[in-house]
Amino acid sequence: MSYHVDKVSWLHKKAQLKQIRERVFVYELHIPKEVEFDALDAESDHVIICNDDDEPVGTGRLSPDGLISRIAVIQSHRNRDAYTSLLNYLVLLASDKGLDNIYVNCILDEVPNFVENGFLKQGCVFMEAGIPRQKLRCPISAFRTEPFTMLH
Repeated sequence: MSYHVDKVSWLHKKAQLKQIRERVFVYELHIPKEVEFDALDAESDHVIICNDDDEPVGTGRLSPDGLISRIAVIQSHRNRDAYTSLLNYLVLLASDKGLDNIYVNCILDEVPNFVENGFLKQGCVFMEAGIPRQKLRCPISAFRTEPFTMLH
């Protein structure tokens, strides 16, 4: 299966983006709706990934500061090709904006894997949705998709 990714407007595709994120984060992972949707949605660049039949199967966002977040892929499409397509597109957007680095808020269990793949710790551990996380930075020039699985 192949995928294609497009940049979309939060204003115009809000219902579709929310539907995917609710399915993955609110219903499947039990993240509170009030945490899942925040003020950054209106400020961020959003992407949607579609399968061969042009059905939306995932989404992600890039905040103005380079934070990649809200990566949501429906379960039947959680595979390396989908994540690689989605993440590479978001990093391309960051590069096109002139950013030198991207950031992720990583759950603590996965930090060593990200650090092993070129990410650097930034700041202190913090809590989000009841989950301890560490902000990580990666120069765009060194970015690889290997450590990613699912990312809130």
